[in-house]
Amino acid sequence: MSGLGAATADGLYGLIAGLGLTFITNFLVEQQGWIHFIGSVFLLYIGLKIFVSKPSKISAKANGNNVFGAYASTFLLTITNPVTILSFLAIFSGLGMSNSNNDTITSLVVVLGVFLGSTLWWLILSSVTGILMNRMKNFPLNIVNRISGFIILMFGLWSMYNLMKSLFT
Repeated sequence: MSGLGAATADGLYGLIAGLGLTFITNFLVEQQGWIHFIGSVFLLYIGLKIFVSKPSKISAKANGNNVFGAYASTFLLTITNPVTILSFLAIFSGLGMSNSNNDTITSLVVVLGVFLGSTLWWLILSSVTGILMNRMKNFPLNIVNRISGFIILMFGLWSMYNLMKSLFT
């Protein structure tokens, strides 16, 4: 479900870029400082939460409340990444789809491809992770939580540092 949240955000940004919704794109670019700040704070929150949490004995599949939370948190994390919309604008421009006289159907097919590709990537990633987790039953998952939480915290701090550096230079 986390992957579907990321794929939904990618699809939404792809739709904005693909259909040439310049008023939305311009707004997002103008507000990228706030979006960057929200994303940085969210990374810090997620990193700290993972770092201090104990590994769950129950999978997210077995606990219905975690499924929506996984979708929503990854959607929020992806949608608050200001680089995402700029990346999609660059990709669509590189494909020659930046002009307003493009066929809407072609743009929608490309956006659908973005969504399906992102979904497939997350499906493969989570499947491989599931296979590895079944083979590592005795591996202390609290070590994984500490390491991954620390890495996410460092990304959050790095993101916040870059935001502050750009504001004061």
